[in-house]
Amino acid sequence: MELGDKVGIGYWVLGFGFWVLGFGFWVCLFSSLLHAPRSLLHAIREVGLKIGLLSYRGNPYCGGQGIYLTCLANELVKLGHEVHVLVGPPFPLFLKGSVIHSIGNHNYFGKKTDFLPPGNPFAIFSPLNFYEFVSSRFGIFPEIKAFSFRAFFKLRELAREHRFDVLHDNQCLGYGQLLWKALGVPVLATIHHPLSIDRATWFENPSGLKQKVKRVLYYPLLMQKIVSNRMDRIITVSRDSAKAITAAFGVPPEKIRVVYNGLDSQEFIPLPGLPKKPKSLIFVGNSEDRKKGLLYLLQSLVYLPEEVTLTVVDGGAPLRAFGPLLSEKYRIAHRVHFTGKIGPGDLVRHYNSAEVAVVPSLYEGFGFPAAEAMACELPVVACTAGALPEVVGDDGAGILVPPRDARALAGAILRLLKDPELRRKMGKNARDRVLKLFTWEKAARQMVEVYQEAIDAHR
Repeated sequence: MELGDKVGIGYWVLGFGFWVLGFGFWVCLFSSLLHAPRSLLHAIREVGLKIGLLSYRGNPYCGGQGIYLTCLANELVKLGHEVHVLVGPPFPLFLKGSVIHSIGNHNYFGKKTDFLPPGNPFAIFSPLNFYEFVSSRFGIFPEIKAFSFRAFFKLRELAREHRFDVLHDNQCLGYGQLLWKALGVPVLATIHHPLSIDRATWFENPSGLKQKVKRVLYYPLLMQKIVSNRMDRIITVSRDSAKAITAAFGVPPEKIRVVYNGLDSQEFIPLPGLPKKPKSLIFVGNSEDRKKGLLYLLQSLVYLPEEVTLTVVDGGAPLRAFGPLLSEKYRIAHRVHFTGKIGPGDLVRHYNSAEVAVVPSLYEGFGFPAAEAMACELPVVACTAGALPEVVGDDGAGILVPPRDARALAGAILRLLKDPELRRKMGKNARDRVLKLFTWEKAARQMVEVYQEAIDAHR
């Protein structure tokens, strides 16, 4: 055999050897992936998800849904995902790294006069504007339904450039979401709690027939029941809320995933240098929302010593009248201070200057004020209602009392005000509990697992 032939055979053998090694490498890799932990597989698969996050309101001062949108979007971006936020007014203020697609409206529900669109008054006759205007005159809240259709038109426009892996609605559940599913992408929805709870709580208060009819028209319960049952997954923020959704809307439990809300533990922190105001309480929430239980907290002040004072942090006050009127009725107005709208830094200082936080809610799907106070090492008195027992826990972070019981509230508050050491221990336990269970990084990672589950099921 000549030298050239020997060299050719050598090259052929060498090449075959490399091919065998390469084949063996891929077989080993495939085998290891088959037996890899699920967490590793998820880490590989979840890189680079393109997420459409939708919310009919986005400002964190408009309530929990705005906080949820802002914090979840920011954390998903930190994890390396591309987040597109489609959002209605009031628009978000603190998004970092997300692509924002604003979806406007003219807020006809909130306007009794001057409702013609500025610049182009004839725009009121466009189909969705006209629907919002007419329905709002009858006391129907049209914002949710109109947003869902406007969002569909925006998604259809964005589909020319973007292929979303998943669409995630934040408590809208309008009929337009049924059209989102036609885009060939899994659609998920977060329900913080079913609106049937809001309506039931409102009816506990005395009202005339006209007001009752308005409230029936205001809450779109049938629409949300129909839409929620047609979503690929429902996400909610507590085990109690999951049960309530099944009871109210008939969503099968196997379709619901619980992902606890998070909290910015770098923003809500204890401030050791800030002096406490003696005998001071704090309430944070919408004072006009009857299920927040401010009525019972104000009643409890009547049973507490005169020197006990209350700070009410409500972004709508002093324009809202329910709290101030009750304070006058119970002759405790001199002991109650309404802050009006304040920034996050001021809120943290208010938490830190108080001795006890009170969350007297009749229902909470989660309960941000409880978690915020706990993160500031402030002991909490809360009600055994909704998800508050899940947030406050039974490991010494606060005291739980029955809802609608002003005397029980007063007793728990007085116990804490009289015992500085108990307040200190509960405050430490409270922050430890938040750091362990309620961070936005943990929430975002769990959310991505739910996204991936829905994506896999949709293929």
